[in-house]
Amino acid sequence: MSDERLTVAVLGPGGVGGLLAALLARTGHRVICLAGEETAQTLEKTGIQVTSPRFGEFTTHVESATELREPVDAALITVKHTTLAPALHRLPPTALTPETLIVPFLNGVEHPALLRAHYGGTAAHVAPATIRVESTRVTPGVIEHGSPFAEVDLTGDAAPRARLNSLAGALEWSGVTTRLLADETAVLWAKMSFLAPFALLTTRHGLPLGEIRTHHREELTALVEETAAVGTAAGAPVDPAETLRRYDAFPPATKSSMQRDAEAGRPLELDAIGGALLRAAERHCVRVPVATKVVTELRTAAGTPD
Repeated sequence: MSDERLTVAVLGPGGVGGLLAALLARTGHRVICLAGEETAQTLEKTGIQVTSPRFGEFTTHVESATELREPVDAALITVKHTTLAPALHRLPPTALTPETLIVPFLNGVEHPALLRAHYGGTAAHVAPATIRVESTRVTPGVIEHGSPFAEVDLTGDAAPRARLNSLAGALEWSGVTTRLLADETAVLWAKMSFLAPFALLTTRHGLPLGEIRTHHREELTALVEETAAVGTAAGAPVDPAETLRRYDAFPPATKSSMQRDAEAGRPLELDAIGGALLRAAERHCVRVPVATKVVTELRTAAGTPD
């Protein structure tokens, strides 16, 4: 990588955002974490402390603010979809420029269009990303990275290649394995095809992945095939057999983040994942009876209207 020093805003310095913020800051980039007043004050005083089997134990300084007030090279959006709308006021369009990359690390497939509509007047470029990592915010500014990997796929069909290269290089140099991929639809549906069956069934049954793939194999297989059919119809062919092989390779105690949210009584990303799957199926005229049943049951349990 070159000696280019980026200025990066991180909206939501939680498990994912806090880890990325700390790694980028440790390698010399200027990082501005956007959070509530209390969290912002804590980060300003103590920085971010990371414990990780891959990156070691370290503490690094970051800047913080409750709202972005200056141009940045990239703005990483690492909040959950359930808090996206109220969080976006911390990243006002007036602070962004045509040079800014807006990089959402969000579940689902609908958020790029939402963000492009929201920020359309700035001409900033939305460059969606997906991340494979297990990372938890223990308290504000304290991050536990538990997985031996941190892998990012970065895309953005309309984003300038040079800007994407700069951010990908910064992430790679910080220790995050980063791939720059050309097909935005394929990247988003590759994650959705894995995440949706996993999240929906572990949450619906309140069981870890090992018990789902053992005791609810038929339902899992059907849901994987339905999700793959929707992804294929959307322009992103997915191999359901490969998805099942990936599930079978995971530790049996693995839980989805949606399941953990349900157990903790937090709002669920049900609409961003299950709702988006059903809406895409309807748009592309794909029958998804198992997905419809599971999402309806989860909505009923959560008291969420259709």
